[in-house]
Amino acid sequence: MPRLFAALLFLLATSVVGAADLPLDRIRLPAGFAIEVYARVPGARSLALGDKGTVFVGTMNAGRVYALRPAASGRTADVSVVASGLNTPNGVAFRQGALYVAEIDRILRFDDIEGRLEAPPRPVVVTDRFPSDRHHGWKRIAFGPDGLLYVPVGAPCNVCEPDPDRYALMARIRPDGTGHEVFARGIRNSVGFDWHPVTGELWFNDHGRDMLGDDLPSCELNRAPKAGLHFGFPYCHQGDTPDPEFGSKRRCAEFVPPAWKQGGHVAPDGLRFYTGSQFPAEYRHRLFVAQHGSWNRSQKSGYRVMMATLRDDHRTVGAFEPFAEGWMANEQAWGRPVDLLQMPDGSLLVSDDLAGVVYRIRYGR
Repeated sequence: MPRLFAALLFLLATSVVGAADLPLDRIRLPAGFAIEVYARVPGARSLALGDKGTVFVGTMNAGRVYALRPAASGRTADVSVVASGLNTPNGVAFRQGALYVAEIDRILRFDDIEGRLEAPPRPVVVTDRFPSDRHHGWKRIAFGPDGLLYVPVGAPCNVCEPDPDRYALMARIRPDGTGHEVFARGIRNSVGFDWHPVTGELWFNDHGRDMLGDDLPSCELNRAPKAGLHFGFPYCHQGDTPDPEFGSKRRCAEFVPPAWKQGGHVAPDGLRFYTGSQFPAEYRHRLFVAQHGSWNRSQKSGYRVMMATLRDDHRTVGAFEPFAEGWMANEQAWGRPVDLLQMPDGSLLVSDDLAGVVYRIRYGR
């Protein structure tokens, strides 16, 4: 299917599904959990939490950033627009009262945003040093335990050998935009990452390349215990599969293999470690992954939230299993999970850019 036609179908589906009642009874969760609509947000993607409980939501095609404030009921949120007319503002992060927004080629900062939601301030440009390529150019951003802002830059292609200092990498910068450093290379397209609450190590998703069939290569869950590692792209995929074009240049043994193979074309986006207390004790420190879902597989895959249980060493995966699924049936998807955010009460938010909503998953009544 041509990309333009696919994009038109996507936009049509977003407008239709977002206006209809959502079949939440189709979502399968472990016993004791429930899912509800927290807010309707067209094209909802990356999520970030402010100090005063405001949830900020980035988008891609809408060019807007939204703010969600708890409604009087506490079960839903009031929605407002805090920025518009931006260039694919997918990524949002929050630090010391300021909202950071990632466009394709630059990072913006909105100071004292929670105190000015009714009349948002003009943004400050933190940096505009990133490439302007739209292919894999949208970004998710987050501040790490080191106080630095981590910014992935995808490959400007399906598979190619781009400048390793500008593309297919994870960068980090100081909050003021200075001190740019490449933290890791060989990352085709990461749109979700988080740090383990015990080890402080970075874990991240990576989308596998297309056009090698339904099952190859697998999308990856990776662990980066230190800076300077290379995760294989474009030479080696899923840790053990040389690329047909570039694989002869370097061996798979030179690179860090994935911590887990998630499956072909599942498109893992959001990634969060659970640190709350609302869920049962066995869920603490589990890793949740929002699989956005395949676009070019003969039988669709993904369209769910997965859950990884790590072993006692906190570095290897003991089990990887579904946590929430049911957004796709009979090859028809009515929702596509994108990002995850733990709320102060321990509930888990899930954004969905196809249905145009943010869900809340909670345990108990």
